[in-house]
Amino acid sequence: MFLGRVIGSVWATQKESGMENLKLLLVQPIHADGTDAGAQVICADRIGAGQGETVIVSRGSSARVLINKDSPVDAVIVGIVDSFEYRH
Repeated sequence: MFLGRVIGSVWATQKESGMENLKLLLVQPIHADGTDAGAQVICADRIGAGQGETVIVSRGSSARVLINKDSPVDAVIVGIVDSFEYRH
């Protein structure tokens, strides 16, 4: 899992089977100090995250089973962060 910040939305009228009715968001992975941590990721979202929110993202097979084990999804927003504590 990793922390990310929602930076946009992705719309696709044609999707593979298993992706129907999934909201897609563009997420920028971030370090605990809030700085960018790599390339942006398109994530499925069923919990209602919005622009600018900090989220928890799960990737790989553990993310896929949240949607459908046969789904082509490999990144899912699994939480919206209210707050966290970071000490360097």
